[in-house]
Amino acid sequence: MKILNSSQVRQADAYTIEHEPISSVDLMERAAYKCFDWIKNKIERTRKIKVICGLGNNGGDGLVIARLLLKAGYDTDVIILRHSDNCSENFKINEDRLIKLKKKNIIEVKEISKFPLLNDNDVIIDAIFGSGLSKPIEGLISEVVEKMNKCKGYVIAIDIPSGLFSEDNSANNHKAIVNADVTLTFQVTKLSFLLPQNYLFVGEWYLLDIGLDKEFINSLSSIYHFVEEDDIRQMLKPREKFAHKGNFGHALLISGSYGKMGAAVLGAKACLRSGAGLVTVHIPKSGYNILQTAVPEAMVSPDKSEEFISSLPGISKYNAIAVGPGIDKKEETQKLLKLLIQNSSIPLILDADALNILSENKTWLSFLPKGSIFTPHPKEFERLAGKPEHDIHRLQLQKEFSVKYGVYVIYKGAYSTISTPDAKLYFNSTGNPGMATGGSGDVLTGILLGLKARGYTSIETCILGTYLHGLAGDIAKHRMGEESLIAGDIVENIAGAFGELRLL
Repeated sequence: MKILNSSQVRQADAYTIEHEPISSVDLMERAAYKCFDWIKNKIERTRKIKVICGLGNNGGDGLVIARLLLKAGYDTDVIILRHSDNCSENFKINEDRLIKLKKKNIIEVKEISKFPLLNDNDVIIDAIFGSGLSKPIEGLISEVVEKMNKCKGYVIAIDIPSGLFSEDNSANNHKAIVNADVTLTFQVTKLSFLLPQNYLFVGEWYLLDIGLDKEFINSLSSIYHFVEEDDIRQMLKPREKFAHKGNFGHALLISGSYGKMGAAVLGAKACLRSGAGLVTVHIPKSGYNILQTAVPEAMVSPDKSEEFISSLPGISKYNAIAVGPGIDKKEETQKLLKLLIQNSSIPLILDADALNILSENKTWLSFLPKGSIFTPHPKEFERLAGKPEHDIHRLQLQKEFSVKYGVYVIYKGAYSTISTPDAKLYFNSTGNPGMATGGSGDVLTGILLGLKARGYTSIETCILGTYLHGLAGDIAKHRMGEESLIAGDIVENIAGAFGELRLL
């Protein structure tokens, strides 16, 4: 799914209105009904609801929702903020429709002293400002937002929390943004929803399809994409009836050091579970018995060194190579990484200590095979590309790093972000906080290695691998809970992730 800016969303609205055809007020009705339908399935009829409306089309959405709630028997108050003498045409139409219900529940507020009390058990619907906002809110509205944020009621934002910009909020006044528990947004997600600094405002968000013209949306240009299940299904390659292990590649995982052999075990298991035909793991000699016992399906290439990796095995026969999990930063290991970069004719997958070594030897970056894949967590990324000032700056740094060195970067975390050498950014839609546990990144490396060995391109490997990793984690969450989830659970549920995508 493309992520559009607010101007493009308005274009999609206008195109749909003209070509469906549908009137703008009926499109508003359709969007608001989707919100009402979500609310009635989640909120008990015993709850008091207060709908706070601005004077634009977002306020119009709120008025429709309030009318539908009243008709459905909800105890609903409508608070209209008269911060201007003007209102949108659709707001006025829906205000008149609400008045015709002859309910004595419309409260007009022109100054903060007249704003009604919000109770901590209220459900508060934020319909003040929509996604077109381009400057920080102030005056009466900012005072109302302050009251909303002090209240402990359950806040549902319509389309976007009032005060939040759709994209860059680095210059915004964060004290004048509604702190929503849930955001019900329309048709396409907003970039700001996917960035950590905005979680306080957005809360959990749900995407409601309001029937905007999908062909027109697909025709719009955007460097931002949100990866969904349909994207993944189109990418998957079936296994042929008469295939053999040679058809699915030979993967080399360079991993482990004394005390960190678990990284090699997790990576190797994940690689095998991802469908690689053959897997060889190059490890310190002390880990030989561990690997042979824990992962009998993998072949072991023992290093001459007992406790760390110091020598590079022959690499010409491998279809994919990953390096880094648990390798430590010994001088001999650093030399091995340099030699690997100099001699590899195929893209590399680099994680963990391989990234840390590169951050201390940045001149090596220019010699990396094009199409290589980096998998940093936030601190590893900082050491490689610099410390970002805010989330949007981080996206810029990530994009510039990928373009400069011709590599793919998977910035790990909620909505893991994939940047590409052609300056595009993909946000992953799977995963959960339970995956924030030691070894989870090693599993991702193994999945990527397995997919790359099977013949997926670097971009396909990044998108598919990150999605499968998160999906396996989501399945594990449902079985184990977030608190008890460990990296091994992710490995054990890779098969389930493929199964959900109907590959079994």
